Amino acid sequence: MHPAHPTAHPSIHSITFDTTGDPYYVGLFWSRLLGRPLDEDDKPGDPAAVIADPAGGPRLLFIQVPEGKTVKNRVHFDLKPNGRTRAEEVERALGLGARLVADHTRPDGGGWVLLADPEGNEFCVERGESG
Repeated sequence: MHPAHPTAHPSIHSITFDTTGDPYYVGLFWSRLLGRPLDEDDKPGDPAAVIADPAGGPRLLFIQVPEGKTVKNRVHFDLKPNGRTRAEEVERALGLGARLVADHTRPDGGGWVLLADPEGNEFCVERGESG
């Protein structure tokens, strides 16, 4: 066995979302929400869709699977609005097809809003710099 080398650690290549629907349309939701384009080769009906991170971070991969979601996500995104308030970001996400799951906003402005994408994958919208 070779000793561990500092550069030998893996990097996160993709964060994968399972979908029973068309991966292109779930990817399109996230593309619009995050302002990142879908891969130009992705088309409706494809078994997978990809959103790259222009900053070089992990890509988002959407793949079609036969089984639906049955329990709460064990991993989810916490989104921080940029240039919008939390309320504005939530309204924008709802307009793109998200569903409100629970509003955990506190009277002092803290907390979060729990949403789900069109496939039911939960994500949170935190308070942004604008509130």
